[in-house]
Formats: sequence, structure tokens, C-alpha cells
Amino acid sequence: MSTPGTLITSRPLDEYCHLFGLTRSALSAVPGPVLDCPGGASGLAAEARALGVRVVATDPAYAAALPGRTASACHTASAASAASAASACHTAPDASAGPAGLPALAVLARQGRDAMAASMAATPHLYPSPRHRPYDKYLRSWDRARRLFVADSAAHPERYVAAALPRLPFADGSFALTLSSYLLFAYPELFPPAEQLAALTELVRVTAPGGEALIYPLHDGSGRRCPHLDELRAALGRRQVSSEIRRMPRPGDARTRQVLVLGAADHRRRRLSSTEWA
Repeated sequence: MSTPGTLITSRPLDEYCHLFGLTRSALSAVPGPVLDCPGGASGLAAEARALGVRVVATDPAYAAALPGRTASACHTASAASAASAASACHTAPDASAGPAGLPALAVLARQGRDAMAASMAATPHLYPSPRHRPYDKYLRSWDRARRLFVADSAAHPERYVAAALPRLPFADGSFALTLSSYLLFAYPELFPPAEQLAALTELVRVTAPGGEALIYPLHDGSGRRCPHLDELRAALGRRQVSSEIRRMPRPGDARTRQVLVLGAADHRRRRLSSTEWA
């Protein structure tokens, strides 16, 4: 699918903790590697390493960071750029490109940062109040995360794997914790229910029994909650995948953040049939 633009995010570790209700100490206690899908140009892998945590980031953009082909989903300044970003995330990677796309990704990440700044100015009701988190300070955290990504991806390219949902190149149960932000529910026009179900099942497949796959947000870029989330959870349950909605306060206003938490005990029963989603 052709895409007219790209958008790469560069979120820091503290923002991941904020989104998923984690703390640095809790992350340090995870008994195994962590998957970040999609990883974009985030600083998570680099910052987590300082805590003794091994993070593997995966994103189709790591194959070849070419405008119009690859992107990592996030809030965008317009509906057109949102569709472009999510569509690119859904595009299968060009494995022959290898890690060469990683340095160029930082350039696109700067463009993503500028698009976020424009979106925050145009639609402030979608973001926490700047009284709680000044926008300029927030964007500087993205700048720092982007610099960390550049250095870390150059030093440890094996931790940045080019891949796209719903087919990840990892064995069953490879990760003790899986994190997926601003992708599957953020763009319902590009990820219909059947594809959401396949992707969620794949995230659980690569998560170890007893571990968790955390997905956020459960709404699109306009704040509309996924209308078929209950049906998705029921379909996951038929595949022996447990699910819950974890609610936590959102600093800066009276609203709560909702995270989908998935887990399973038996990887052998998760494969989807073509008739799983009616």
C-alpha cells in the first residue's frame, strides 16, 4: 500500500512506564527479555539496558527507513498523516535492507516530533494538560530518546529487528513482557477486527506463559474507544487467551488510562482459523 508520508515516534522509558502503569523497579524485576512492538525510534531499549533489562524492539521501519514506505504509529497532526503512519507499520519489511535504515530513521523521528508538536497545539483536548506536563519539556524528552536510539541502534543493531505484525520472527514464549503502543486500536480504518485479532494473538504467542502482553491505547486518534473490544476479548478467550482491562489514573486530569492486558498458558491453542472472526 502506497503511503504519502511517514511518522516515527521517539518515546523515552519514562513515557512507556506512564503509558503502561509500570515503574523502573518493576521493569527491572521482569524475569526475562521485553519486546517493544512497534519500537520506532524510542529510547526504551537503551534506557532499559542501564537497568539490566534486555529489550528487543521490532518495527518494519528498521528494514529501510524510506519516506512513503515505513513508519511507527502515534498521535498525528491530521487524519491523513495518521493513516499514513499506521499503513506503513502494517507494510511487510524488506529483509534485504538489513539495519541500514536505522540511521535514516532518526531523520524521520525528528519529523514525527514536529508533527506531534503541531498536533498538541491543534488538539490540546487529546493530551494531558500542559500545566501537568509542559509541552516543550515533553518534546525535549523525545529529542533525548531519539539521540539514545541513534547511539544504541548503532552499537547494538541486533536488538532492533525489522518485522511487522501479525508475523513476528520469534519463537513461542520468547518474552517475559510484551509492550505494544499506538498501533492496533489507534487506526481502525487500517486495522479491521480480523487483523487486530491476528496481531493480538501473535503478541501473546511470543509472550511467555505467566507473562503479559500490554496494549495501549484502546481508542483511535480522536479518542473513540474500540466499539468491538468485547467481541475481540471473547474471540481471544476461545483461543485460551486471558484478558483484562487495567485502569489507572491519568495525571493532569480526572480521566483514566485503560490498558489491555493479555496472557495465556498454552501456546498450542492460539492459532486462528479463517472463521474465527465473524
